[in-house]
Amino acid sequence: MTMSNLIATMGQVVRYGVVGVLNNLLSYLIYLFVTWLWLEPIVAVSLMYPIGAVTAYFGHAKYTFGYLGRTSHGIFRYIIAHLTGFGVNVALLFVLSDLLGYPHQLVQAVAIVTVAGILYLLFRYFVFAHPSQSL
Repeated sequence: MTMSNLIATMGQVVRYGVVGVLNNLLSYLIYLFVTWLWLEPIVAVSLMYPIGAVTAYFGHAKYTFGYLGRTSHGIFRYIIAHLTGFGVNVALLFVLSDLLGYPHQLVQAVAIVTVAGILYLLFRYFVFAHPSQSL
């Protein structure tokens, strides 16, 4: 990897982080609020996840990855990536909170970071990849 590629990748990671932190912070605060009021954690994340995914699409497509492909193609791959992320999120909540008894608030915070890393790789190399980068 050349120095210019490294700098471009780091800029992309920073932009991904900005969109992700803003989106996930708002989603996490809403998650905490609705689970505090009445909703079960898995139901809450099942409702919040798609809302967060939709709001983040436009930030990631244009701002983070500079995607120039067809929107329909990007959205289809984006849905696949998020179904993967959602599955990981629910599995972490189920195993770590429901089965092992860790507090769901902590598990969801860890899940956000874990899923973010997985999604970055899927977005970069599958969803918004330039032809030379795609899987």
